[in-house]
Amino acid sequence: MKKTVIGAMALLGAMAVTTVSAKETISAVGSSSVTPLMEVFSETYMKTNDNVFIEVQGPGSSAGVRAAKAGTADLGMSSRALKEDEKEPSLVELTVALDGIAVVVNPNNNIEGLTADQVTAIYKGEVSNWKEVGGEDKPIVAVTRDTASGTRGAFEDIMDLKQKISGQTVTAISQRAQVANGNGALKTMVASNPYAIGYISLGTVDATVNALPIDGVEASVDNVKNGSYKVARPFLVLYKEGKPSAEAQKFLDWMIDAEAQTLAEAKGYISAQ
Repeated sequence: MKKTVIGAMALLGAMAVTTVSAKETISAVGSSSVTPLMEVFSETYMKTNDNVFIEVQGPGSSAGVRAAKAGTADLGMSSRALKEDEKEPSLVELTVALDGIAVVVNPNNNIEGLTADQVTAIYKGEVSNWKEVGGEDKPIVAVTRDTASGTRGAFEDIMDLKQKISGQTVTAISQRAQVANGNGALKTMVASNPYAIGYISLGTVDATVNALPIDGVEASVDNVKNGSYKVARPFLVLYKEGKPSAEAQKFLDWMIDAEAQTLAEAKGYISAQ
């Protein structure tokens, strides 16, 4: 009798292991800006597709591009258009959403808006006091993202914050700018300093910061869609052509379907369709 019970328990245990191991893991690695949206996509998708487990990590867009190209992740995530030297014929770029980049200040800052040229001058270090752009006589604390950030790469491209030195294209952002590792960290730094300025994904703006109009245009979903708000970028999912498994391909197809795109819009992003 004991042997029968032990045998039955062993069989049940083996069945449980088989059930768990039958789940296919899909890895998505890259942009910390795309990560919150990818987590929403993943959690929603897994509710009705219990044969997959989607693992999401957000070390930055550059890491996502490398992971997709090297095949160390099933999917790469980038919150910027790919650089020419990152592109290759077998690397597929799927736009899953659009996003504005909001230039944000502390809610206690009385500045009402900036021009794109003023933002560029602030980040180059050419303008260092709020009084120079219509604010208080207080020093500006510029906060930027780390160099692996897709948000930073897109911001530099859009705001003309690149320069050539000895034939190399490098950042024009002042070395005096403080560096934040991640969207959330930058938002916290601006929210805790009345004289700070930073830039974050439009979809993550909340009451802790104030998104400034740029060139008189509000940072809003509608203005990104109609093209009037120029500080915007794509959210890309990258993968090697022919490499995704059947389950990964189903997930890719779902992300650009109506259900996922409605989710993206509900989270404050802009539909890719």
